Parts: sequence; structure tokens; C-alpha cells
Amino acid sequence: MTTVSTPVRIGGDGEDSGLHAVLLDMDGTLVDTEDFWWQAEVDLFAELGHRLTAEDRTHVVGGPMTRVIDYLLGRTGVTLSPAELTVLINQRFVDLLAGGVPLMPGAERLLNTLGAHGVPAALVSASHRHIIDIVLRSLGAQHFAFTVAGDEVARTKPHPDPYLAAAARLGADPARCVVVEDTPTGVAAAEAAGCPVIAVPSIAAIEPAPGRLVLPSLEHVDLGLLRTLAGARV
Repeated sequence: MTTVSTPVRIGGDGEDSGLHAVLLDMDGTLVDTEDFWWQAEVDLFAELGHRLTAEDRTHVVGGPMTRVIDYLLGRTGVTLSPAELTVLINQRFVDLLAGGVPLMPGAERLLNTLGAHGVPAALVSASHRHIIDIVLRSLGAQHFAFTVAGDEVARTKPHPDPYLAAAARLGADPARCVVVEDTPTGVAAAEAAGCPVIAVPSIAAIEPAPGRLVLPSLEHVDLGLLRTLAGARV
């Protein structure tokens, strides 16, 4: 599996249409892991004597882990360091992944379509490298030219750095790289990078906006739509 440093040349569809690449979030977008993260957090804090609520979930969905940890420590006042709490939540999450990760509806079809038409796809996640590598066992590393992990950039989502890094590695114009995201945090990162966005909300609501299309499922995403959205920003 390649990492974030080696350049990747645009090919296939990117050479003869407005679409250079598709940059995809992982948790809640391609794989149904948001419930896993939430369960890990709920179980851990229950053992620590704190009950997390549905309102708390809207604050932690989409990461990044630093923001989640700061929120949970402030909300509960548990006497753990941010580093200690990060390790505990990540370990709970990894344990839940042991049985495999279900793909979101339409994810496999979309990835196969991109591959069949030579459209470069990159996985851009706020999750750390070791988490991504575990999830790729279910998702399929072969679908991606490369992956960008949250611990491989100076600033992760909601900052634009991960998406700018992915576009730069492709030698692509961010305005021609369509991003697929499921959270407001991820959408903010993509839009700050200048990318058109398809939002498929998982937990928190996302409203339509200029350059942003909100859909109920990946099953509604096809190559024609991706090309249209990329071309509209040029």
C-alpha cells in the first residue's frame, strides 16, 4: 500500500474530462464504522462512570480524534490525559473491527466504477494509519491510488490540508477533484481546499450549498454526476 509521498499521475478519465480524481472519506462514507466509534466511546465512558448521550454523539462524529478527545474530557471531567484517552478509545475501536467492517450501500459499486473508467481514487481520512490499514482489509486497498491518514498531515480535518495533500500528489486541480464526505467536519475540510463536494450525511445533518450536493446514499452517485460536479467548478 502506497503512502502520501509518492506522486501519482492522473490518467484515464482525468485526461479527457473535467474530472481529475475522486477523494473519498472513510468512516461513515465508505464503511459503516461510525457506530463502532460511538460504541467504543459509550462503553469506555460507562466504565469510567459517565453516560454519553445522543447530543454528545453530534459533537464527536467525524473527528478528528484531537477534537473528540478535547470534547469528551471537557464534557466528563475524567482524570485521564488526552494521550491516555486516545489509546483507550482506539483500542476499543480496533477490538470492534475484529469481525470485519460493513461497506455502506453503493460503496463497492462506486469504487468499481471509478476503477473501470480509470478515475484515480484516494482515501482521505481523519483516522490514523493503523486504523486505515485495518479497515482496508474489508474495503480493499486495490481501489485506491493511495491513502492519506489523519496522523500523516500537520493539520487534519476540518482543515484543508488532507485534501490539498491528496490533490497535490495527483498533480490535480482541487476544483476538479470531487470529494465524497459524510460529516460537516469533512465537508468543511473539502470546501476549504476548494473541492466540489458530494455529502452523504451519516449522523449529523448537512445542508445543500453552492458547490455542494447532498444525497441520501452513495447509490445515487454515478460517473456522470461526478463529471458534472467537477466541470461546474472549472
